[in-house]
Amino acid sequence: MTKVALLGAGGKMGVRLAQNLKPTRFEIDHVEVSEVGRKRLLDEVGVEAVTDGDNAISDADVVLMAVPDRLIGKITHGFVDKLKPGAAVIVLDAAAPYAGEMPERDDITYFCTHPCHPHILEVQETKEAQADYFGGIAAPQGIVCALIQGPEEHYALCEEIAKIIYAPVARSHRCTLENIAVLEPALSETVAATMSLALRDATDRAVSMGVPEAAAHDFVLGHLKIELAIAFGIFPEGKFSDGALMAIDKAKSVIFKEDWLDQVFSLEAVKKSVQEICEG
Repeated sequence: MTKVALLGAGGKMGVRLAQNLKPTRFEIDHVEVSEVGRKRLLDEVGVEAVTDGDNAISDADVVLMAVPDRLIGKITHGFVDKLKPGAAVIVLDAAAPYAGEMPERDDITYFCTHPCHPHILEVQETKEAQADYFGGIAAPQGIVCALIQGPEEHYALCEEIAKIIYAPVARSHRCTLENIAVLEPALSETVAATMSLALRDATDRAVSMGVPEAAAHDFVLGHLKIELAIAFGIFPEGKFSDGALMAIDKAKSVIFKEDWLDQVFSLEAVKKSVQEICEG
């Protein structure tokens, strides 16, 4: 049986992963150092954390790290010498490995995987799935995976674990580590999250000008659905009106710097962003 050491098993993300790993072929050692986390793990998952984390790590075929992004490199340096040759380390974010924070050891595997979260425009079949905004509970989602180093056969093993911890998974995309770093933080956080908050600021401004709040929320979130569907080609028969195209053209120079895409997506900017994440 393949042994997996789940680090940070009693944290918010660790509990999610522990729940999904319970009914699988893998033997799980739940590693959690905090008393609060150990209690949460027992209360919410019904399993106890191991008493000897070092032994769990040294026996593991796979170490799955459910720990904060900024601590991944530091924590890995603390246990890398305990790993047996051929062990695989799975991280859930590209920041530490892309920033060069992972310790060098040629006889182990490094693998990165990250959830895409449930697709905003895909129809969900149940209310539970519709309410699963994060993923990993009821709504299918895509995931991205990268074999950073290690033998090719380890890709299938690590992807299998990735599909379990993020289940239900609709699609699994094989990427490079650099691909995932471009996706997050650059695309999903630097751009999408910033624009999301800017959109909320704009909506609040409309409300401050006398628009009823419920009307403003219905209006902007409804328009977002069709506008995103048009922009991403999901609704090919849909078109922006001439008036909308005129407004878009005039707004671009007001809202965006001319070279914003080059500034955000240069690999130097991506590298700087992941280094800042690792530095906290």
